[in-house]
Amino acid sequence: MTRHGLNCTNSAVYSYAERKKDQKAAGYGAERMRLGKDAVKGFDCCSLTLQPTSRPVITPQGWIFDKEAIFKFILDKKKEYEKKMAEYDRQKDSEMEEFRDIAAAEKEQLKQKFEETEKSIVTKRIDAKKTNDGAEISNMTEDRKRVLPAFWLPSCGPQAKKSKVEKPDKTVYCPMSRKPIRVKDLVDVQWTVARDPDDKRSLIAREERYQCAVTGDVLNNSSHCVVLRPTGHVVTVDCVEKIIKKDWQHPLTGQSLKEKDIIYIQRGATGFSSANSELIAERDRPAMSVA
Repeated sequence: MTRHGLNCTNSAVYSYAERKKDQKAAGYGAERMRLGKDAVKGFDCCSLTLQPTSRPVITPQGWIFDKEAIFKFILDKKKEYEKKMAEYDRQKDSEMEEFRDIAAAEKEQLKQKFEETEKSIVTKRIDAKKTNDGAEISNMTEDRKRVLPAFWLPSCGPQAKKSKVEKPDKTVYCPMSRKPIRVKDLVDVQWTVARDPDDKRSLIAREERYQCAVTGDVLNNSSHCVVLRPTGHVVTVDCVEKIIKKDWQHPLTGQSLKEKDIIYIQRGATGFSSANSELIAERDRPAMSVA
């Protein structure tokens, strides 16, 4: 058999790498690939607009947003809640009105039943009209037809009802972490512009725009960074491990810090690509069994 044949049984002759190469050539199995540059969101970009932030803020979970974008998102969610709540209130009012109508009808029915039992002379209704010779011509009297199981009668057909609206949730959730998000929990981020006197381009056109506020290390998509909550300065994780955690003081202001004051920036991606904490994705292809 040939090396690429599907019925090849002497697989021990070839190495693992050779067999994986043969499987890839045959067109089945999982294909591993590195995500391209366009699939990785910039570390300083908004998680909603995917554009560089002009007024960045960060959530307690570490997701960066442009202040205008996240405020608009929260406002839209609150408007959506008010709309759903108004519909829910209308449904409750309709249910209460229907309940009152049913109660009134039952009360009227009980009243009529009581009056009928108290009357000394009761006039009985004739349910069927008969001809002169006594033959019944119809049993479809006014009261009778309402209880017949005839689907072609409008009064006996099923009644369509609106689907019940559940009470909406007032909480606004972060579009990335799905955790509750509040405006007061957002922290303003202070980027430190990279100092490069030879680069005359505008800030937005540079690839190396920002640096660590303490060490001066240039930040990029592969840098692991944190935001110091009291001031919003961005520093690297190495700076936190080697400098800040020694005495738990802010290197720039001398403020005392706690573990909760260190917010780790989440590294996101664009579109349907996976988060770039692991820059490897897999694409599954049709599997073919080897006899």
